[in-house]
Amino acid sequence: MATTQVAEAWPVLVTLPAHIDITNADNVREQVSAALKPGVRIVVADMTGTTFCDTSGVRALLVARHRAARNDAELRLFRPGAAVMRMMELMGADPFVTVCASLKDALTL
Repeated sequence: MATTQVAEAWPVLVTLPAHIDITNADNVREQVSAALKPGVRIVVADMTGTTFCDTSGVRALLVARHRAARNDAELRLFRPGAAVMRMMELMGADPFVTVCASLKDALTL
């Protein structure tokens, strides 16, 4: 009897832009969502260079997080700045995102 093994993909790292606002939020959402290939269980959004994120950017990240959950995957945010986290707090989105301070934590399966 043959067994079928499904190889799990490594976590995928997506680098986000310095500013996320209404002009590029749709692109950010699609970029993160596109990383959700079959077998991918973790998508890490590298926000180390992101200094600004408005409400449309937070919504885009939440939609991408929802898409990840539907695919049995997880979206993790790697080092979002204080201004980004403040916007998430103001919108009440911070409890819904996983924030990692180290890349090792973000990439751990």
